Amino acid sequence: MVAGGVPVRAARKNAPPREDVLVAAMAMIAERGLDGLTMAGLGREVGMSSGHLLYYFGSKDELLLRTLEWSESALGDRRRALLARPGPARERVRAYVDLYVPDGPRDPHWTLWLEVWNRSQNAGPEERERQAAIEGAWHRDLVALIAEGISRGEFRPVDPDRFAARVRALLDGFSIQLAVGLPGTGRADILDHVGEFLADTLVA
Repeated sequence: MVAGGVPVRAARKNAPPREDVLVAAMAMIAERGLDGLTMAGLGREVGMSSGHLLYYFGSKDELLLRTLEWSESALGDRRRALLARPGPARERVRAYVDLYVPDGPRDPHWTLWLEVWNRSQNAGPEERERQAAIEGAWHRDLVALIAEGISRGEFRPVDPDRFAARVRALLDGFSIQLAVGLPGTGRADILDHVGEFLADTLVA
């Protein structure tokens, strides 16, 4: 078998670790935006041909999803560390919200999410399941945190699963506005809005 005119065995031998490719892809998105991420350009960054990249990832859609999964893995470690800290549940909910909301317009992680969501209209069942697994981890962590706060008397006796779904819908809506650079949508304002919502509806 040949990948981009090079025997597959040679391609495997000369290819950088896959994580290096994902790191480079994320860096290119951060620096140039999603439009600036091309297979040819990424190949030049990591010393591979676009044919090699297509051999390893199959398509740009798969590359984007793998990059998102890699980014989410690192973010998931940070989230779990934050939520495992001692202290009031309400403080850890604020930390969760702070981690969820983009840093600003063209946040690379959120830029990647938006593109994967957009392409999911034509994705197959396996790709959709992988996206759902990422979102499910965020949801489960928030549900557990709300349930803990309820058990400790910090939060009102809401349904943790339903309330977490509403909070994440609110966060997604605000985050998309910030990530695309909608005028008048600032990160500090979003955190204030969400904080007020939680104080009014969740905190005992």
